Amino acid sequence: MARRKFWGWGVEGAGPDEEQARGVARTLSAAYGRELELAPVPRIEDVSLPAPRVTPPPALASRCSSEPSDRAGHTYGKSYRDVVRGVRGDFSAAPDFVARPADESDLAALFDWCGSNQVAAIPYGGGSSVVGGVEARLPGDSRGAISVDLSRLDRVLEIDRSSRAARIQAGIFGPALEDALRPHGLTLRHFPQSFEFSTLGGWIATRSGGHYATLYTHIDDFVESLRVVTPEGVSESRRLPGSGAGPSPDRLWIGSEGALGVITEAWMRLQDRPRFRASTSVRFGGADGFARGAAAVRTLSQSGLAPSNCRLLDAGEARNAGAAEGDDAVLVLGFESADHALDAWIARAVELCRDAGGQVPDDAVRTRSGDEGAREGAAGAWRQAFLHMPYLRDVAVRAAMISETFETAVTWDAFESFDAGVRDAVGDALKRVCGAGSVTCRFTHVYPDGPAPYYTVMAPGRRGSELEMWGEIKSAANEALLRGGGSITHHHAVGRDHRAGYDRQRPELFARALAAAKAELDPRGILNPGVLIDPR
Repeated sequence: MARRKFWGWGVEGAGPDEEQARGVARTLSAAYGRELELAPVPRIEDVSLPAPRVTPPPALASRCSSEPSDRAGHTYGKSYRDVVRGVRGDFSAAPDFVARPADESDLAALFDWCGSNQVAAIPYGGGSSVVGGVEARLPGDSRGAISVDLSRLDRVLEIDRSSRAARIQAGIFGPALEDALRPHGLTLRHFPQSFEFSTLGGWIATRSGGHYATLYTHIDDFVESLRVVTPEGVSESRRLPGSGAGPSPDRLWIGSEGALGVITEAWMRLQDRPRFRASTSVRFGGADGFARGAAAVRTLSQSGLAPSNCRLLDAGEARNAGAAEGDDAVLVLGFESADHALDAWIARAVELCRDAGGQVPDDAVRTRSGDEGAREGAAGAWRQAFLHMPYLRDVAVRAAMISETFETAVTWDAFESFDAGVRDAVGDALKRVCGAGSVTCRFTHVYPDGPAPYYTVMAPGRRGSELEMWGEIKSAANEALLRGGGSITHHHAVGRDHRAGYDRQRPELFARALAAAKAELDPRGILNPGVLIDPR
């Protein structure tokens, strides 16, 4: 992998160059009626890091690094708040050193050392968290913090072709995983937006949601068994296609966000690589276009057709992605199969959309076979915007813009009033805090009982006050989600930024059970303190 940016998204040299970045700033200036200037790109030579409070244990020194680029690059994830601080050169929360264990014995030794020295251990996969999941916000009794980078545990260890499963180390990045499976005609088929810069262990620990909109949407669906190292020992679940033997042990670790243990290996269910594809885009015009599109998506989600892509973009999202002009909402619709042609599936889906008032020209439906997916039309435009958005967000941060996303899930019966309440609350906050701004929405995933709406906020900020402004808007958004009956998060995880909302969402008795598990597995409270549950 090319050298990662220590302050923002992706790798050095990727995304808009400086001339293009200035063009983005001019476009934003025109849109919001104020002159926006770009802050300079941060340089590691200009960053002042706090002196390390602890040094690596001698037996593990060869596995550890205190290099400024390592410490700075492991300080934050990639949320708006993280990038703002990166642009400012504020790395005051830097870990004292970065450890890269080569095996489970290294990991166990690190936990023993951390426990004996009151040092927090922050598990780190690809560092793509957007909820404060990898930042060392330490309790008062911690003497320091280390980042535990799993990138050396990066192999596919075993493939069971007959069962369509593989045993995979948790530190492998998405592209390397797919490259290893491709010669076998297999795929995990889990593609979050962070795919290029995130790991299998990170996906499991955060209950990641992939690109596909229906059926197998979360990483949960693919986990067959797990191996986890905790400060109190190793847990390994039995590999089974299914079991009714009590609560599943894997469910304790999926979504545990590094607070209970570190996932080192997983047996994952795989799929044959798709060979047949069909896609189209559907337009819903008029002031009620998004509402009629939502009604069509509900019908699709309950039809049993299980489209792989079923992303409804409101008019603002469609314009920003280049998928449509004017006030049309757009539904990006697609099907995939490794086994059969999809003409009947796409034809029925188009029929349902037209029944709901959608416009689908006959020549807009594409069916094909082979390895290539959709690259043209509205689907191709949306895909390109989807992959480039994090790079553009970094430019917006340099221009002192407020650029935030938040996502949730809610039942169909509540969606209409929920969406109106969220837009009103966040819109009011934008006017109060920023004077102007926009809120747009798309569906990332859909289920028979409800959608997962994903909201994007863009507004002009005041340089030097961005974090305070972001905090007010984020608070208004979180409160609107919970008040309307939605989840505090659908696939971005809890981390530290959603902790208050998670405390309100989960049942109190479950919180006590989770605290008991934390006390048993991590009695000294060294693992990712502040995430999910406080140590006793």
